Amino acid sequence: MKTKSAFIIKPFKNRNGVISFRVAGWLLGERIRKNFKTREAAILERGTLQLRQAQADSDLRVTSTFLTEPQLREAEAVFLKLKSKPRTLTFYLDVGLETHREPKSGQPLADAIVSYLAERAKEVTRKAICQRQHDAIRTELTLFEEYFPNRTLGELTTGRLLEYLRRDSAAAKTQNNRRATLSTFFKYACAPAQGWLLENPVKAVARQRTGHNRGSAPALSTARVAQLMTHVEAVHDGALVPYFALCLFAGIRPDGEISKLPAADVRLETAAITIEPWVSKVNMCRMVTIQPNLAAWLRAYPLNEYTVIPPKEKMRNVAGKITRIRQKFGVGHDVLRHTFISMHVAKFRSMGDTALQAGNSEEIIRKHYLNVTTPREAEAFFDIVPLRHAVPENAPQAEATTSQANTARGGAARKPAVCVVEASAPAEARQLAA
Repeated sequence: MKTKSAFIIKPFKNRNGVISFRVAGWLLGERIRKNFKTREAAILERGTLQLRQAQADSDLRVTSTFLTEPQLREAEAVFLKLKSKPRTLTFYLDVGLETHREPKSGQPLADAIVSYLAERAKEVTRKAICQRQHDAIRTELTLFEEYFPNRTLGELTTGRLLEYLRRDSAAAKTQNNRRATLSTFFKYACAPAQGWLLENPVKAVARQRTGHNRGSAPALSTARVAQLMTHVEAVHDGALVPYFALCLFAGIRPDGEISKLPAADVRLETAAITIEPWVSKVNMCRMVTIQPNLAAWLRAYPLNEYTVIPPKEKMRNVAGKITRIRQKFGVGHDVLRHTFISMHVAKFRSMGDTALQAGNSEEIIRKHYLNVTTPREAEAFFDIVPLRHAVPENAPQAEATTSQANTARGGAARKPAVCVVEASAPAEARQLAA
């Protein structure tokens, strides 16, 4: 059914006998009558009049514009969005032009990694992160660059990153560690100072659930600790004794806290070690009680003479020597600290006190360290003392030198590394004590 038009076209005979076509109707209260020589011209005029009528009814306007049809539709949509806003379109456009920066997604991955590692190196200088953490980041990003050679940041989609995280059938914890490193790297890439990306592609990758898979932390047996400390005393003139003693008997984190710990914060007179926030991995102060056996180690190897870690001028390649000792006794990263925490909670039976001294939460202590070892073995652990005896401060230097010389020649009796010889002590410990 055709809709009746408000304007009609009908033939009209002029006085001279020529037929014209008249468009007649009403527009906004005004009567319209126009004659045209051809019917086509009359139809065009009727269309124009109908459009004007439609505009009047729907608030539309007829105007000439250089905008294309899609641009015109977009402009109309923008004005509809701004209908309730207090500012003009020009204002919001100016703000967008001033603040928005197009991402430089063509930035090569290799160049971005070099820039990022340089920033992290500055954090090492400021002691915001330790050297070991920086080395771990560099190692991971080097592997990342090798996996995506000659790629730009814009090409690294979430799907490709997920493929990288899962490579070599990695465990859930390994995937989470890789994800954490890459997430921090891409946050740097998204920062306004760089402007390489608009959004972090790692955000769309979910972390793997690992809590229920984690078990007890690895720890050394008392006998193994006794063997380790006996060996450390025998090599390098005992220069590495403070390092291993503080990590084993005070739970100082190896390679991180231990490298920043000032000797002045190890106070034998108060039997306490203060871990300041700038030393602590978690940026929190804590106090560690110096147990009697650790006090014996620190008196036999005083820090004003031996230092926590030997300086380069006294010992070359300290890290390599420590690594060789750890490999000899099968000591993995943080196992020294794990041993202290396990032994401490086993002996003193207080998760709260152990958590305070270790800088962990009680939940972590309960989940990973409680019941790893027995109270009896923990007692033996905290009875491990050095073979070397501390020289009394008032003893003559000559007498001390003679005593050390006799000990070196085997002329003086040496106290064993493990003083516990009960039948309940581990077999290896009893053998060392024999």
